[in-house]
Amino acid sequence: MPELPEVETTCRGLSPHLLGKRVESVTVRQRQLRWPVPQRLEKSLPGERILSVSRRAKYLLIGTGTGTLISHLGMSGSFRMVRQDKPPGRHDHVDIALSSGWVLRYNDPRRFGCMLWTRADPLRHKLLKALGPEPLDTAFNAQYLYRMSRKRKLSIKPFLMNNRVVVGVGNIYASESLHRAGIHPRRPAGRVSLARMEILVEEVRQVLAEAIQAGGTTLKDFVREDGQPGYFAQSLLVYGRSGEPCRRCGELVRQEVMGQRASYFCPACQR
Repeated sequence: MPELPEVETTCRGLSPHLLGKRVESVTVRQRQLRWPVPQRLEKSLPGERILSVSRRAKYLLIGTGTGTLISHLGMSGSFRMVRQDKPPGRHDHVDIALSSGWVLRYNDPRRFGCMLWTRADPLRHKLLKALGPEPLDTAFNAQYLYRMSRKRKLSIKPFLMNNRVVVGVGNIYASESLHRAGIHPRRPAGRVSLARMEILVEEVRQVLAEAIQAGGTTLKDFVREDGQPGYFAQSLLVYGRSGEPCRRCGELVRQEVMGQRASYFCPACQR
């Protein structure tokens, strides 16, 4: 499932191809995504010029003078820039033809993504308004995380993955950040000290920054907007390495299910 670095990589990759371009037409081949693609998308978007391409959490926001396209990649979605004469594939559900002669094509085999349209402030949309701070923004800091975690018995890993606490720290990056910070994923969030929260915040930021720089993490469903995979997987210390030696101490990495998600950690390095 694409996480924050994958969406940020997509956002940065698409921006040069979209900004300033006029939308010529919208073709919807499959309307039944996670939520139905609204009929008004084909009526409202053509003729509009794209003024902004941004990201909020795992949502990609494409803004025009009259509204914003809100998109989520779901579990297997991806955007590609293709020529207008390229035939669509089986899972190519939406085409946005541009004045440049290129098409922004949305592909989603599992159809868990979404493409919605709003004329209001997108940050006030029901999907976005209750989200926590961005992990790379100054609002996400040790004091904030410490305050939010007090008296919480919930384990630190699912606490860190809660989008109302902080957005975009998915399963892979939570596992990696906790390992780098030396914190066991089952430790109650309310029992993590301020000093350790300071380390954790810095590691979250570093892990995500490195993943964005590398182009995301290679998983079976994720490719960048240019069709190439991300390469951060080569730097993973614990995720997906159950039974292999910890790269720091040599102890075997363990895997346990926490909150219905596979969690990876080193029993020696993480306390």
